[in-house]
Amino acid sequence: MRIGILTGGGDCPGLNAVIRGIVKSAPENVEIIGLMHGWKGLVVGESMKLTDNDVEGIHILGGTILGTSRTNPFKSEDMRIKMEENIKKLGLDVIIGIGGDDTLTVAARLSSMGYKAIGVPKTIDNDVANTDYTFGYQTAVNVGADAIDRLHSTAKSHGRIIIVELMGREAGWVTLEAGMAAGAHLILIPEYPMTIDEILTYVKKRMDRFGYMIIAVAEGFKPTELENVVGDESKIDAFGHIKLGGIAHYMANIISERTGYDTRSVVLGHLLRGGTPTAFDRILGTRYGVHAMELVMKGDFGRMVALKGNDIISIPLEYGIATKKLVPFEYYKLSQIFFD
Repeated sequence: MRIGILTGGGDCPGLNAVIRGIVKSAPENVEIIGLMHGWKGLVVGESMKLTDNDVEGIHILGGTILGTSRTNPFKSEDMRIKMEENIKKLGLDVIIGIGGDDTLTVAARLSSMGYKAIGVPKTIDNDVANTDYTFGYQTAVNVGADAIDRLHSTAKSHGRIIIVELMGREAGWVTLEAGMAAGAHLILIPEYPMTIDEILTYVKKRMDRFGYMIIAVAEGFKPTELENVVGDESKIDAFGHIKLGGIAHYMANIISERTGYDTRSVVLGHLLRGGTPTAFDRILGTRYGVHAMELVMKGDFGRMVALKGNDIISIPLEYGIATKKLVPFEYYKLSQIFFD
């Protein structure tokens, strides 16, 4: 049996742990083929054989040894044909797609076409439905919280407002939990917009009492007055997403102009994706990889591995991509207790 595995979308701490889990748990009669740079590897026919030696010790490393991209093999008929031709040329019996919503959508479509596919959920945004956590998320929260911790001292020393921009296109999990852990004084996430005036009310109250402020904002947040999120609409990826970024700078300018307070912006961006994964993400990635191989050996295809409580289970692929897992209001309401 030949199994092709790939990592698609943004890089994420824990990807290498998944790869290692799959390779190390494969029976001797199973050959693992690493497809390079996500779905692009199947379109252009770029791959490498993976052995135990290739994955030795990689679980502690960030990024992915297979490389990644945001390639959509169904973007054109020509790309789809090349992908299917390469599946045949490589003699792949099964494809394991490790990625977020976009990567899993491609895997689900392949499954509907009759190919044997398994999905492993990956995103630092933690917004894949029907799984408690995706690996990489805890690392991103820890990095975000550490950065905000460090910004407290400089904001207080200078009497400034510092707006910290974290990742989160549609779901604010990273921003919320990093902000809560580090004691941000206002947290702004996509699920719950505010008006500029509401934000300024929090700002003035905080500055009158304490003289400095930290605001954590998700890149996908937009004030009620804005029609669209802040980003570069000229840059759209293969799945139709615009390049986000700039909301912290936008808000800093408004707050400075309207209040006169010294206001700065910091964009954490890809710092949240990089570096060594936490122990939690190494273990979760490993368990996902091993369970994905178990599904292959059982012949249980068209499914995605998931975490429920402390158990690794599997669900139909379409359940993982049906909706986004967003922050519930009760959880966001909890964080509001500390907006002061």
